[in-house]
Amino acid sequence: MANRRKEARTKEKKTDWQERVVQIRRVTKVVKGGKKLSFRAIVVVGNEKGQVGVGVGKAGDVIGAVKKGVADGKKHLVDVPLTRSYSIPHPSNGIGGGAKVFMRPAAPGTGVIAGGAVRTVLELAGVRNVLAKQLGSNNPLNNARAAADALASLRTFTEVAEERDIPVENLYV
Repeated sequence: MANRRKEARTKEKKTDWQERVVQIRRVTKVVKGGKKLSFRAIVVVGNEKGQVGVGVGKAGDVIGAVKKGVADGKKHLVDVPLTRSYSIPHPSNGIGGGAKVFMRPAAPGTGVIAGGAVRTVLELAGVRNVLAKQLGSNNPLNNARAAADALASLRTFTEVAEERDIPVENLYV
């Protein structure tokens, strides 16, 4: 009986969500008594099947900040349309604060050519062949948010055809 309960508990904990910490910063707030220390964690959450989210958590300890970041990331999920070659359907731009991110689909076997937080966002979204460039800022939070914005603006050919009320074959004409 006890063994069966243990199995049920381990089954619940196995999820396909992955979480990666992009940055942990020690931040201070000046208060009347001195300085109040806390930690800020930037976390990217994804299932490598077309869903990804960027979250930020702040707490007095690192573990608490990461947990809050994961919860925040799951609240801000973005659906990413992937092609057969695990790439993006068309070039895309994203903006987050002062950061701009440019993404372009790539041929199979290219890999994820991106830097910093953008690479983490793309990998956890399940994109395997893509070219990306950070422009403007190198702030990891703004770049991660810009990457999520670029992925959110992607549309498939079928979605565009439905919007325009024409068959998919006529898109290429």
